[in-house]
Amino acid sequence: MTGRHEPDRGEGVRPGERLPQRVDVVIETVGGATWAHSLSWLRPGGAIVIAGTSSGTAPAADLGRIFYQQLRILGSTGSTRHETVAMLRVLEATGLRPRIDRVLPLARIHEGLRVMIDGDAAGKIAVAIP
Repeated sequence: MTGRHEPDRGEGVRPGERLPQRVDVVIETVGGATWAHSLSWLRPGGAIVIAGTSSGTAPAADLGRIFYQQLRILGSTGSTRHETVAMLRVLEATGLRPRIDRVLPLARIHEGLRVMIDGDAAGKIAVAIP
């Protein structure tokens, strides 16, 4: 036994929430507002996957942390059909789901944008299109 927490599946956390231990991979979808927090929770040799920058594209890089801990930074703009199918199978098998803050009708999309701008979302904001 290593004494490390080794979950059966990925786990999501609220922005700024303290993690029980450092992790191997962080999928960063917010950008500037959460970048430092995301980097700080990587184990040495870990990777951060950038898949979005809704709060800014130019956070402080913290190069010292990156090279001393031999961290990897990967960019991802999407996936192939094969990768999407594989991800959906993982979601089906594990029950893992994204955190949804709220679902708004298309006519109220401006409210969702305001929540994002104000930083008041605790998850994804979904838009229901009739």
